[in-house]
Amino acid sequence: MKARLILITVFFLSIAGSGPLGAACVKVPKANLRTGPGTTYAVGWTVYKYMPLEKVGASLSGKWYAVKDVDDTVLWIHRNLLTSKYRCVVVKTEGVNVRKGPGIHYEKRFDMPMEKYYSARMIKRKGSWIKIIDGDNDTGWIHGDYVWIR
Repeated sequence: MKARLILITVFFLSIAGSGPLGAACVKVPKANLRTGPGTTYAVGWTVYKYMPLEKVGASLSGKWYAVKDVDDTVLWIHRNLLTSKYRCVVVKTEGVNVRKGPGIHYEKRFDMPMEKYYSARMIKRKGSWIKIIDGDNDTGWIHGDYVWIR
């Protein structure tokens, strides 16, 4: 019954155009995405700082957002854990290199390639390349084909 109510809420909010829809980034070091709008719902996924999400609905109280992730999964997060002040990226495939400059002729920034779901804040774009900074304040460049940007 709870799942049906949640889906109906998301559906009506998206049709009505009400609620703060659009891109958002996780602004805290660690956040739980839940199966419903409240802490009594199970944790569906734990994400980290700079994880980009797409707001697709809101709870009736407006305190929780239904969000879609890079895999098109819809879960819920408290509004205080998000920001729309900057854009974020998440790696959408395994083994992506971060480089010291915007091109494959630049050295790799890290010893190991980034794993799927590595998230970072977007600093700027140069052609198909995106300069990023991660939660540890490490910077580098990543090709836009390998990330989901919000």
